[in-house]
Amino acid sequence: MTVTLADVAARAQVSPATVSRVLNGNYPVAATTRERVLRAVDELDYVLNGPASALAAATSDLVGILVNDIADPFFGIMAAAIQSEIGGPGGRAGGERLGVVCNTGGSPERELTYLTLLQRQRAAAVVLTGGAVENTEHAAAVATKLRKLADAGTRVVLCGRPPAPSDTEAVALTFDNRGGGRELTEHLIELGHRRMGYIAGPQERTTTRHRLEGHRAALAAHGIPDEPAWTVHGRYDRRAGYEATLELLRREPSLTAVVAANDTVALGACAALRDSGLRIPDDVSVVGFDDLPFSVDAVPALTTVRLPLSEAGALAGRIAMEREEPPEGGIVTVRGELMVRGSTGVPKE
Repeated sequence: MTVTLADVAARAQVSPATVSRVLNGNYPVAATTRERVLRAVDELDYVLNGPASALAAATSDLVGILVNDIADPFFGIMAAAIQSEIGGPGGRAGGERLGVVCNTGGSPERELTYLTLLQRQRAAAVVLTGGAVENTEHAAAVATKLRKLADAGTRVVLCGRPPAPSDTEAVALTFDNRGGGRELTEHLIELGHRRMGYIAGPQERTTTRHRLEGHRAALAAHGIPDEPAWTVHGRYDRRAGYEATLELLRREPSLTAVVAANDTVALGACAALRDSGLRIPDDVSVVGFDDLPFSVDAVPALTTVRLPLSEAGALAGRIAMEREEPPEGGIVTVRGELMVRGSTGVPKE
């Protein structure tokens, strides 16, 4: 049975005109009312227009690509690779698909909103990139959205993100962040470092936890205490790396190495060390993660773990377009490669 605008209005206890205003966004509506309407839309699985509802089993030429921050090369590289693979037979515009990059800004609410909008547009495929928010309620809401997308014929691929529940039918290409984090710290330990500061990402992100777990696993394997004061959390950006490094030096001036959450954070760490009169790697070694394009051009070049972002994005695009078979079991682990460069060396006596 087709759900109507009136059904949504009844569920939300508002007028049909208010529902229309919320969905069209052309008239101011109180935040609480808007939330009530959108919740009713989700619960009833309402499709915005009649033709789309009549064609509920069909999908469009649209492919949604969700990223946290398109200005971050980590996401830009994957999004570009995904988009390069989404052309193919079946589209109505010369075989091409319309790739739409949805920038969530790291907001769980925006992520859910974009998934709802893509469902209404009957997207042919949706690719979610990067780590997930570690919140039980949000994870359940995302899983519900992914099930609805799959039920409507949308193919769902997770790229660089932990697997979703199996009943969502989402394929997952998950990065081995724990393994890479452990390998980086093992490298520093082998050089002789024992006093290592760690700049972690936002605490609510899976990527943050997994990379930090790898670091701590390496410390534990070598009997090195994990000093809580030597870990600082911040954003995945240069400024956070700069500020966190100054804080680490304030807490422990004798640190001989800084492990950064990603390469952008590592650049901020390097700047803070230089501004503090310290040399890299003579006084303090620095490592990053991801091997973004600028890493090899940093001075000194950055030791990091290379994640095959472009290759993973391209694979996600091909799976989303059904031009490559998904991995057996729907999950594949994408491993990184340690890239040893000039930013790490033996600590001073």
